[in-house]
Amino acid sequence: MASESMASVPLTLPVLPLDDEVVLPGMVVPLDLSDNDVRAAVEAAQAAARPGAGKPRVLLVPRVDGTYAATGVLGIVEQVGRLSDGDPGALIRGIGRVRIGAGTTGPGAALWVEGGTVEEILPDPLPGAVTELVKEYKALATSWLKKRGAWQVVDRVQQIDGVGALADNSGYSPFLTVEQKVALLEAADPVARLKLATAQLREHLAEQDVAETIAKDVQEGVDKQQREFLLRRQLEAVRKELRDLNGEAEGDESDDYRARVEAADLPEKVREAALKEVEKLERSSDQSPEGSWIRTWLDTVLELPWNERTEDRYDIRGARAVLDAEHAGLDDVKERITEYLAVRKRRSDRGLGVVGGRRGGAVLALVGPPGVGKTSLGQSVAHAMGREFVRVALGGVRDEAEIRGHRRTYVGALPGRIVRAIKEAGSMNPVVLLDEIDKVGSDFRGDPAAALLEVLDPAQNHTFRDHYLEVELDLSDVVFLATANVLEAIPEALLDRMELVRLDGYTEDEKVVIARDHLLPRQLERAGLESGEVVLEEAALRKLAGEYTREAGVRTLERSIARLLRKVTAQHELGDRELPFTVTPEDLRELIGRPHHVPESAQDPAERRTAVPGVATGLAVTGAGGDVLFVEASLADPETGAAGLTLTGQLGDVMKESAQIALSFLRSHGAELELPVTGLKDRGVHIHFPAGAVPKDGPSAGVTMTTALASLLSGRLVRTDVAMTGEVSLTGRVLPIGGVKQKLLAAHRAGITTVVIPKRNEADLDDVPAEILEKLEVHPVTDVRQVLEIALAPAAVPVGVAA
Repeated sequence: MASESMASVPLTLPVLPLDDEVVLPGMVVPLDLSDNDVRAAVEAAQAAARPGAGKPRVLLVPRVDGTYAATGVLGIVEQVGRLSDGDPGALIRGIGRVRIGAGTTGPGAALWVEGGTVEEILPDPLPGAVTELVKEYKALATSWLKKRGAWQVVDRVQQIDGVGALADNSGYSPFLTVEQKVALLEAADPVARLKLATAQLREHLAEQDVAETIAKDVQEGVDKQQREFLLRRQLEAVRKELRDLNGEAEGDESDDYRARVEAADLPEKVREAALKEVEKLERSSDQSPEGSWIRTWLDTVLELPWNERTEDRYDIRGARAVLDAEHAGLDDVKERITEYLAVRKRRSDRGLGVVGGRRGGAVLALVGPPGVGKTSLGQSVAHAMGREFVRVALGGVRDEAEIRGHRRTYVGALPGRIVRAIKEAGSMNPVVLLDEIDKVGSDFRGDPAAALLEVLDPAQNHTFRDHYLEVELDLSDVVFLATANVLEAIPEALLDRMELVRLDGYTEDEKVVIARDHLLPRQLERAGLESGEVVLEEAALRKLAGEYTREAGVRTLERSIARLLRKVTAQHELGDRELPFTVTPEDLRELIGRPHHVPESAQDPAERRTAVPGVATGLAVTGAGGDVLFVEASLADPETGAAGLTLTGQLGDVMKESAQIALSFLRSHGAELELPVTGLKDRGVHIHFPAGAVPKDGPSAGVTMTTALASLLSGRLVRTDVAMTGEVSLTGRVLPIGGVKQKLLAAHRAGITTVVIPKRNEADLDDVPAEILEKLEVHPVTDVRQVLEIALAPAAVPVGVAA
């Protein structure tokens, strides 16, 4: 049976208004009689009370914002007297709910109203849901009271059995608002009132748990800060004692940085940026990661030589003498550096050191085969100019941040290699060697070659910005020397920003001079020998350069000299050789073995490659400089071989097309050249380029393939001392090619005496050393017929028999 409520027992009572306060049945509250409304209601209740009828009664009604609630509480004035603070007061006990009716009259100055008591009726026994609700409320109330330490109240709450009385007990809860207490007062159903009280108490406990968690976290943070503060104060005290013991001046780290920045010779914008970072450092905690980043950044900025410059050495003759003393040959580079110094001297004399914020730096690209001295040349340039030298190795660099630096937000961020090179040099105008710039790669981390565009652009590098520094760095006074082996591997946009200087390799005479003046003294020292203990005759050096090594540079030559000296040293220590000792050409075979590169002209005629028809000698350019290239051609048996053209030797598309052109030319002009080409229709032609493991490509082997095929068809041998280069067209024209200087140097190294080149490449002979041209017979030609006349030896047998 559900709970019921009904109104009965009409009453006429004086109203005691309660501003911002609510009294529920069962509560005993003291009220201050100094309030006029309270005093008037109590006095009216006392005046209306009849002797023997009981204590005075009042109606306690909440008044919120001047509005009376619809339900009040019948209160009995238990006692009138003095409160604890001495003011007059009354102790009133709430008895039951009263629904407020119409107003009426009564004695005294109070407001009188009519009303009826609200009686509560509950089923007996209570339903299980109500019983569980009572248990839940008591458990929540007990938990809350225990948290407040009100242990004496816990027993009282546990002893309350009435559902309505238990709900009304919430009136004592200080966390309930006036609106929540009014809602409890106006809830006539005791079960609904207990549900409302339980919900209010549960919500308050949840909020209290959150507040306690927050307070705990805050307290832990405060405790940590207090502990940190205490430890820091102790640390400062220890540091102060140490400074006093060591006689050091007292000062804060941030103050030290500020003083260093103000004392440093920095550009104005850099100074402003540094002072801003010092201000951040002063505001940050010592344990903050940002403080560590700022200190590292400030250290980097203060270590850079912002206004440090070395004085250029304007002794032009002296600089050229230094270059000549340290390097043999390489006249192009020496002339370019001499021109640069002459222009710098001229500009300095006329006060044109800085124009438009830019200084007169230089960007050179030294392109040539390995071992010709590109890297060591950078040191010589710096020595000649009186500048600092820094080498930046770019081989294998794939991260763009290696050039432009990392953002400071990254852990372990560093400035780029350019900034680090400037810091290492200690001046703003060093000679920076960008070594192996053609070996720079790119992947998902960016393209370092693209980052180098700003560095090597004279129109931009006076305002270079490193991602780590984020301030402008002037690189316009730096001399950049970039080295590369393969010109085609350098991006076109980057190559456009550099002045190209080619180093095409050394002649045999230059190698002898380099070996005598530079390599031999260095290797003698490394072998622990005095300068006169082992002497190499010039003929021995020439044989080492010509027959034991075949390269554009001198690295293998130096290794051969080192091997020879080690052999002599070992023999001396074993007692088999007396020092001093002079090495002659005849001693080389005994000491380091047989020669590896005997010229074709020096071999037995029967052992030469061109000893049979169908083999011609061509010239090519590789990453290691110029080289000779042999072309072999053969005809298949008409009964067993398939017709067509077969090419082997890892050839590229361009070279394959050149072979097709050579064959087509001979087929169409065979009669004119007196070659038996009628059999080519039924016989297969095979052209092979030895060194089959080495990829080859390019059009310059066109005339060589044509000569090899003509030799095969005619039976005439190709002259052993002749090498050729040039592109051939379908009409037999010989077209120009590149790398003439390197190819002629390679021909000279291989013992070739006659070279055929295209007529339109005749101007390139100006770059070839005069001593090489004296030893070579160069034939500029325009037509492949001229090539055949020069290259083919007279026929030993009639043409028909050879065919």
